[in-house]
Amino acid sequence: MKEFELEPGEHVVKETRRHWFLFLGELLPFAILIVLPFALPKLLVLAPPMAKYSTFFNYQTPLMRAVLGVWLLIWWTGAWGAFTRYFLNAWVLTNQRIVEIKQRRYFSHEVSSLFLTRIQDVTTNVTGVLPSLLDLGDIKVQTAAEDVEFVMHGIPHPAQMRDIILKYVSVEPAKSTGV
Repeated sequence: MKEFELEPGEHVVKETRRHWFLFLGELLPFAILIVLPFALPKLLVLAPPMAKYSTFFNYQTPLMRAVLGVWLLIWWTGAWGAFTRYFLNAWVLTNQRIVEIKQRRYFSHEVSSLFLTRIQDVTTNVTGVLPSLLDLGDIKVQTAAEDVEFVMHGIPHPAQMRDIILKYVSVEPAKSTGV
């Protein structure tokens, strides 16, 4: 399914998503919670006052297998939702506009676009040691109207993306459409 139609003479210059490291950071809590029922009995045995509670995690009984299955299903569904949001949320730069595709929930998404001719300012923000090392940051694209701005959070290589946007903003509309 195509999220938006290209205008005549319009072509995609670059498509980007949030940095992969932020996606892994979002998956980490799910991974910990999925492993928890398997690791907790072994960890409880290491603490003598808590060792008696390790027998609670006996997955040989039908009830505990059902509880484990529900637990895993809940956290697997959450992890799948995080993957879906990562994969479906994107920013697409064409030679005429910036398109933001945002997946809100499983059955709700929003597509917004901003024509490059309306852009007044493009700002990048990289804050912190880890974002500097991984070269990830935010890009804010502002138009002449005070209330209209696109903010792209966690973009890989934000300075490079800013330069590409500014390159196409400075191109005259007749040249950018290929006319």
